[in-house]
Amino acid sequence: MKIRILMILAKEGYRDEEYEVPKGVFESEGFEVVTASTELGEAKGKLGGFAHVDVCVYDVQAKDFDAVVFVGGPGAPSYWHDLRVEKLLQDFSELKKVVAAICIAPTILAYAGLLEGKRATVFNEDQDHVGENILREKGALYTRADVIVDGNFVTACGPKPAEEFALAVVGVFHESDDS
Repeated sequence: MKIRILMILAKEGYRDEEYEVPKGVFESEGFEVVTASTELGEAKGKLGGFAHVDVCVYDVQAKDFDAVVFVGGPGAPSYWHDLRVEKLLQDFSELKKVVAAICIAPTILAYAGLLEGKRATVFNEDQDHVGENILREKGALYTRADVIVDGNFVTACGPKPAEEFALAVVGVFHESDDS
């Protein structure tokens, strides 16, 4: 059975390589990738790229996917405090699916209450350390690293480790095959 990954990005301002690189890795592994955002059509990347949105994030159910991957970028905070998205993420977690986020997007997981007591990383190159502060405030065990895997949760700190992040997500599936 083919692994299905839901990649969620902002309608405007997603980080291009944080979407394109993992999507390419997932597809090369034979995974099916479905792209979601708040509206159908085209999403616009921070660096000028475009992504076709397959489905509205509000119309998906966790039971239909094996993983959710949140893409970062300046548009990602638009999902902070989005109760429908928080519920979707909680459903993924309760079903023991893979939950992953890159760049500033781990803060979305933190706001959904999913990182309490979990090791996680986040984009932290801003002067005010917004991401780190949110993770700590929400009970995550912030670790300054490129990529962190804690059980079925995978977080990464930004665009540079996008490939490593994607391979870590793939690795979670291979580990579950071994058990």
